[in-house]
Parts: sequence; C-alpha cells; structure tokens
Amino acid sequence: MGFFSKILEKLGMGTSAAAAAPPTPAPTAASAGPVTAPVAPPPPKPIAVVDVVAQLEKRAAANPQKLNWRTSIVDLLKLLDIDSSFTARKELATELGCPADLMGDSAKMNMWLHKTVLARIAANGGNVPKELLD
Repeated sequence: MGFFSKILEKLGMGTSAAAAAPPTPAPTAASAGPVTAPVAPPPPKPIAVVDVVAQLEKRAAANPQKLNWRTSIVDLLKLLDIDSSFTARKELATELGCPADLMGDSAKMNMWLHKTVLARIAANGGNVPKELLD
C-alpha cells in the first residue's frame, strides 16, 4: 500500500477501488465450443463523492491541537493520524512525483505536497473546494 493510499483510506475513499471485481479472462482460441462476440464491459461506476472538508473539520474540532489542515501538509497528516515526519513527507512527495528542485527545500516541497495531495484527493472523489486547489 502506498503512502497516498493511506490518506485515501483514512478519508474512506480507498475501499471502493479495492472492492472492484477482478476482470474475467477472455476466451481463448483453444477453448472448446463456438466463438462468441466479446461482451462489452459494464459502464464504469461513478466515483462516490466524499465531503473531505466536513470530515477534516470534524476531526479538527475533536483534536486538542490547533491544526491548520487547510494550509499545512504536516497538520493535514497529523489530523489523519498519519506519520508527518520529514522522512514520511519526503516519501510521499517522491511517490507523488515532486520535482527534484523542490525536494531540496522543505518549505517548497511542503507547499507543493499540500496542493498535490488535495488535488489528488479531489481526483479520487473528494469534494475539495476550489479555493483549496488554487
């Protein structure tokens, strides 16, 4: 399981992809019996939208620390109860394809990482407001 998968899982978003049925094997020419036309795959299921802001605000309200998840990747990870150490953030940045020139500057890497994580959450069905993605 990748680091980003842990984030999706904590938000309740990682389970739908894992529950998808494995593809059925296509018949081969060596199969006995008449050859039939291939069956079209079922239409893709829409991604269930998860209200990320509501979840994170609820977690923040219950947390004794004042965590600013809207601007800080460290606070976002802490709120999700995920390792927020520099080593862990560097691992996440590498997994998400952070440009090498940003990896040497922790502040720039953190800003890139925060925006990218929110964008990827949105791409995976998270309802993230536009102002957090800009």
